[in-house]
Amino acid sequence: MNTTTTKNVCGDKWYLNLDKPEEALKVLGFIAIFVIRTLLHHAMKPLGQPYLTTDFAVRLNLFLFFTFDNIPKPMLTCYVPQIGLILGNLPKFREAFSGPYSTTLNNIIEFGMICHMFVMGLEMNPSVLLRPPTKDAFMAYTSMLATFAIAFATTPFLHYTKTAPLVFSLALSLMASSTGSPILTRVISNLKIRKSDLGKLASAAGVHTDMISTLFYCFGFIFFPTERPLPRPLHRFFRALLMFCLFLAQVTFTSIVSPIFLNWVNNENPEGKPLKGSHLVMSLAFVVLICSFPTWPPESMYNPILSAFTAGLFLPNQGRMSKWIINKINYLLSTVFYPIFFFWVGFIIHMRNFDIGDKMAWARFFSLLGTVIAGKVVGTVLCGVLLGYHVRETASLGLLLTTKGHFHVYLAALAIRTNRVKNTTGAMMIFVIVLTVVYSPFVVMDIIKRARKRVPVHIMALQWLDPTTELRVLMGLHGPHNIGSTLNLMEICHGGREPGSIFYPTDMVELTDEIAATLKKDGRSGQNNDDSVTVTDRTVTEMRESITAAVNGYGELRSGQGVTVRRMLALSTFMTMAHDICGLADELMVSIIILPFHKRRSPDGTLDSGHAGFRHVNRKILKNAPCSIGILVDRSFGQTEEAWRPGASMDIAIIFIGGRDDREALAFAAQVARHPAVKLSVIRFLEDKSSQNAQKRSSILNRASVVEQEEEMKLDDECFAEFYERYIAGGGRVSYMEKHLTNSSETFTALKSLDGEYGLVIVGRGGGRASSGLTTGLNDWQQCPELGPIGDVLSGSDFSHNTSMLIIQQQRTRGQLEGLHDDFTIL
Repeated sequence: MNTTTTKNVCGDKWYLNLDKPEEALKVLGFIAIFVIRTLLHHAMKPLGQPYLTTDFAVRLNLFLFFTFDNIPKPMLTCYVPQIGLILGNLPKFREAFSGPYSTTLNNIIEFGMICHMFVMGLEMNPSVLLRPPTKDAFMAYTSMLATFAIAFATTPFLHYTKTAPLVFSLALSLMASSTGSPILTRVISNLKIRKSDLGKLASAAGVHTDMISTLFYCFGFIFFPTERPLPRPLHRFFRALLMFCLFLAQVTFTSIVSPIFLNWVNNENPEGKPLKGSHLVMSLAFVVLICSFPTWPPESMYNPILSAFTAGLFLPNQGRMSKWIINKINYLLSTVFYPIFFFWVGFIIHMRNFDIGDKMAWARFFSLLGTVIAGKVVGTVLCGVLLGYHVRETASLGLLLTTKGHFHVYLAALAIRTNRVKNTTGAMMIFVIVLTVVYSPFVVMDIIKRARKRVPVHIMALQWLDPTTELRVLMGLHGPHNIGSTLNLMEICHGGREPGSIFYPTDMVELTDEIAATLKKDGRSGQNNDDSVTVTDRTVTEMRESITAAVNGYGELRSGQGVTVRRMLALSTFMTMAHDICGLADELMVSIIILPFHKRRSPDGTLDSGHAGFRHVNRKILKNAPCSIGILVDRSFGQTEEAWRPGASMDIAIIFIGGRDDREALAFAAQVARHPAVKLSVIRFLEDKSSQNAQKRSSILNRASVVEQEEEMKLDDECFAEFYERYIAGGGRVSYMEKHLTNSSETFTALKSLDGEYGLVIVGRGGGRASSGLTTGLNDWQQCPELGPIGDVLSGSDFSHNTSMLIIQQQRTRGQLEGLHDDFTIL
C-alpha cells in the first residue's frame, strides 16, 4: 500500500505518500533528535543537568503550544521543530509512525528498557542485602518507608485510576518511594561531590533504594501482573507460582553458574589482549539465555524487562567481560536509545488531548510532588538525627533521593498506554518525575555553597602572614634521619622573629596491623595529636623518643627567644594520612607544612628509589592542603653544622622567575634572611624579550591570555620590589643577581652553574608563570612532577650531591573549587 488516508487536527483529510518522502521524513527526524539533543545538552551543562532533563527540556513549550486556544490550529501541521517529545506530538510524525511503525517503535523501546534494566542491575551489588545495615542503608530504608506510607495513605483519595485502585496505589507508592540511582549518580559526579561524605552517602543510599524498590516491582509483578487477570483464582495462583519458580530458578542458576562461566572467559581473555570472537559470542548468548528463559513458558507472562534486571543483578559485575558489556550497552543507550525513548513518550502522551483546565489533574500533580518530597525529607531527617548528622544536610540528602529515572518515566508512560490513567493524569506523573531531576543539581549547588561558607576565611600562606602574629609551621618527620634537617629549618624559619614561632614536629607513622594491635586509646578516636592514643610498639616508641629528645632539647634551648615546640603524631594508613595532616594543619592554623621528600640520601650522596607510600601522601597533601606546602629534598642539610651554634654559616639561594609559588618562596626567603647565620643569595631569572623566540612566544601569549599574564607580572614586580627595598637595597647580607635567559635550555644551563655553590636552594613549585618560556619544555623530562620543573632539575642525579632543595607551593584558594573534592567533609 503506497498511500493512507488520515485526519489532521483541523479536521481535513489529506493523503501522505509512504514511499520516499515519508521515509526521508523519518530519517531527518531521527537525525534532528540526536543533533539538537547534543547541542541542548551542552547549553544546559553549566546547570549540571543530565541528559534526561535535556530530552525533556522543550516539554513545557510544547504543552503550552498544543493547549492554548488562541494559536491557529493550521499552524500545528507546519510546526516542525524536531526533538524527542515535540516530534512525538507533531501530526505528520504521528501519522508517519502509526500502524505497523508504532508496533516497531514499541518493540525498540522494550528492547532498550531491557538493556537499561540489565545494566542497572549489573552495576549493583546484591550482597549488601545480606550484610548488617550501614548508614546509607538506614537512610534508604527510612526514606522509602516514610514516602511509601504517606503515598499509600493519600493516593486512594485522589482517584488516579478507576481500575484496580489498590494495586495501582501500591505501584504508585512504590514508584514515589524509589530513586533513579543512575541519574542521581550522574548529577553528583557532574558537580564533583561524589567523593565527599554527602556525595558518597547519597550515591550509596540511592543505589540501595533503587535495588530494593525494583526487586519489589519484580515480586509485585508476579502476584499482580499487568495483563488481564485469569477468571479463576486457582489459575491465577498457579500462574503466580510458576512465575515465582522461574524467578527462583533464574536467580539460582545465575548466582551459581555465571561466576564459573565468566571467570573462565576472563581467564582466557586477559587484559591487554583482544577479546576472542568465539568467547564474546558465547558470553552474549549466555546473557541472553539467563535474561529470557523465565519468559519462555507461554503461561508465565513474566515481564522481560524485570527478568533482565534480576539477571543483571545476580551476574558478577567484576571482570573484563562484565565491564565490556556495561560500557558497550551504556554507550548504545546514551547515544541511540534515550532520544528515541523520549520520542516514544511524546508519542504516548498526545498533548492535543491535554486538558489544562482539569483542576483534579493539577491536584494530583502537586499532591504527588509534595508526597515524594515530604516523605523523603522526613525519612532522612529522622534517620539523620538518630545518626547525629546535621538536619540541613540530611534534608538536602532527602531531596536528592527524590530523583527519578528513565524506568519511572517508562512506568508512567506504560500506565497511559494501557489506559490505567487518563492522558492528563499520566502526563502530570511524568512532569513530577522529570521535575525531581531538574531541581537535583540546584540542591547540590546549594550544598557546595554552604560548604564553602564553612571554609575559614583566613588565607594560610606566608605571603599574607600578619607580622604581628606568631609563625606557625607543621614539620613532618619520617624518622630519626630527618632530625638534623628539621632542627635547622626550625632555626632559620624563626630567625629571631619577635612575635615568636610555634613549630609542630609531626611523626608520620604508617598504621600497620602490627602497630594497630599495640594501640591503647586514651581519648577520642580520630584525633591527630599525641594524647589520643598510646603506641606501645617498640620500634615506634624508640623512634619517637629519639625525635622527642632532640626537638624538645632545641625547644628548651630557644624557649627564651619565642620558640615553642609541640609534638604531634599522624598515625594513619597511607590512604588517610594526607587527610589527617591536612585536618591537623587546618585546626592549628599553620601557615606552611614542610614535608620530607620520599627519597632518602644514600651513603654515596645520591638519592635512593624512595618510599611510594610517602610519595602518595606528599602528592595528596599538595592537592588538598589548607595552607602552603614545602617539600625538602635533603642531601646534606641535616648533616651540616647546627644553625644555632655560634659562628655557624649557611649559604642559601632562592631562584625567582615569577608566579604564585615563586612569590611564596620569596616570602619564605624573607623569613630566612633574618637569621644571622644565613647568607642569602637571590637569583632572578628574567626572560630576554629582545630574542626572536621570545617575540614568537609573546605573540602566542597575546592570543592566549595577555591580560592574565600582565596581572601576574605586575604582582611579581610589586612583590619583588618590596623584597628588594627591604632586604637588598638597604645594604644587608642578602646578595642579588640577575640572569637574562631566552629559553628553557638556557635555564637548565643556568641551574647547572649553581652546582655545589649553596647548601640549600629555595624554589617555587610552579617554576614561574605557566606560560613562561624559561620553563617550557622542562616538564618533558620530569621524574617527580610534585617538585615542579625547577625542583625536579635540581633534585636530579646529575646535580650536586651536597645541595638540598626546598620546593614551595602556595595555598590554592578554595574559592576555585568547582565541587567538593576527595577529603572535603560537610557531615
